[in-house]
Amino acid sequence: MSVNADDFKKALQRWASGVTVVTTQSEKFGVQGMTVTAFSSVSVNPPQILVCLNDSADTSAGIEESRCFAVNVLNSEQQDVSNQFAGGSSQQQRFENTSWEPGITGSPILTDSVMSLDCKVVDKVRAGTHWIIIGEVQDSICRSGDPLLYYCGNYRQLA
Repeated sequence: MSVNADDFKKALQRWASGVTVVTTQSEKFGVQGMTVTAFSSVSVNPPQILVCLNDSADTSAGIEESRCFAVNVLNSEQQDVSNQFAGGSSQQQRFENTSWEPGITGSPILTDSVMSLDCKVVDKVRAGTHWIIIGEVQDSICRSGDPLLYYCGNYRQLA
């Protein structure tokens, strides 16, 4: 017997993570982005990362079409950006008050984030309600500042 969904979510809240916005741009869907905490490095050689996206998220369809995405690690002052990209607003509204520029793959790079990784999709694996998307990093941009953290349902900052 596996753990129930509520207990699983409660346990995962005990894992502190950085907050990212995953973005893409495609011909059919335009610019898209969503807040994601499920992000990890995979390999150094070749440089690869992964993100986990709910199958129902519209950004997933854009990544499927464009075959590229960017991961933008938010800075400690970007709680509003995290909330904006978490849903409840249109994709156009999410980008209206957020400074960005196209990366080398065309994916939006959030210029105020602590770090951005611009990637090409190399694999996509189904896992329950989500897709694990593995990307090979084409460009890495680092900026100064502290990351925005999320723990137990609240935003946190480094001490």
